Amino acid sequence: MALRDDKVTLAHGGGGKAMRDLIEEVFTSVFQPPGMEDQARLQAEALAEPGARLAFTTDGFVVTPVEFPGGDIGTLAVCGTVNDLAVGGARPLWLSAAFIIEEGTEVALLRRIVASMAREAEAAGVRIVTGDTKVVGRGACDKVFVTTAGVGVIPPGRDMAVARVRPGDVALVNGVLGDHGAALLAARGDLALSTELESDCAALGHLMEAVLAAAPNARAARDLTRGGLASALNEIAEAAGCGIELDETALPLRAEVTGMCELLGLDPLYLANEGRLVVFVPPEEAEAALAAMRTRPEGEGAAIIGTATPDHPGQVRMRTGFGGARIVDMLVGEQLPRIC
Repeated sequence: MALRDDKVTLAHGGGGKAMRDLIEEVFTSVFQPPGMEDQARLQAEALAEPGARLAFTTDGFVVTPVEFPGGDIGTLAVCGTVNDLAVGGARPLWLSAAFIIEEGTEVALLRRIVASMAREAEAAGVRIVTGDTKVVGRGACDKVFVTTAGVGVIPPGRDMAVARVRPGDVALVNGVLGDHGAALLAARGDLALSTELESDCAALGHLMEAVLAAAPNARAARDLTRGGLASALNEIAEAAGCGIELDETALPLRAEVTGMCELLGLDPLYLANEGRLVVFVPPEEAEAALAAMRTRPEGEGAAIIGTATPDHPGQVRMRTGFGGARIVDMLVGEQLPRIC
């Protein structure tokens, strides 16, 4: 092994032998990209299919702590980018990964993050094919920031967009809500909270393919990251020009998450998720979509939670367990910063 340092130094970003050793031993030896050029050259049979379209996305990840119950920043980076492609109907294929590393960061931490990314990429059926590293001085970032970009292929005839949601369409989620936000809040240790909660980090490409096979007329989907379910639904309602009605009693929530939120004055509908999505399907395909979700481990807790309605266009309302109703507005401000 040429890399003998326990911690990253500025020399590892200087463009010389130290930088090459870091890249080769920590990153490319694990990701095994095709070649060592400054770009990836992508080929896939799906690209040659008449009517196929490319999907492209990019995202940055800054989370505190960088390792948390159920994952780390590397897990987030792969799952978040895969999910951004999958909810648009694309089959994720390739990722890039760029790392901003703080001087003094332990090399062992980088190795763990890279190993997490490799595992998640393999499970999701994608390859990390190119990337970049930069080293900044102490205090210029929090250990490591990761920026990823993803490319996928949308098969011919598949057209998903939030503007396609229509009154009568049924809304489904693939599992319990708020675990990621609650787990991160507890992991920070500021509030002396003790919990067994873990992040819900999961790549959802395989689940979306199962849903689309069962419900080929699915209208739209969104992954529920910052702002949670409430913010995603408000964006959909506004873009589609329809209202959305939720059933509070149908929302899948752990008692531990609701209890934490009650204690701290938070609303679980706004907590971040990293392995959850909402999908709208025509009513005649709702049960098939639900059954398809439940065939996947990341969809075991799937539930029908509401419907689109012609009433109160652009607004989300929830029927409460007490028989009343309340408006579920867009998140204002930030419940919990540095969450993904």
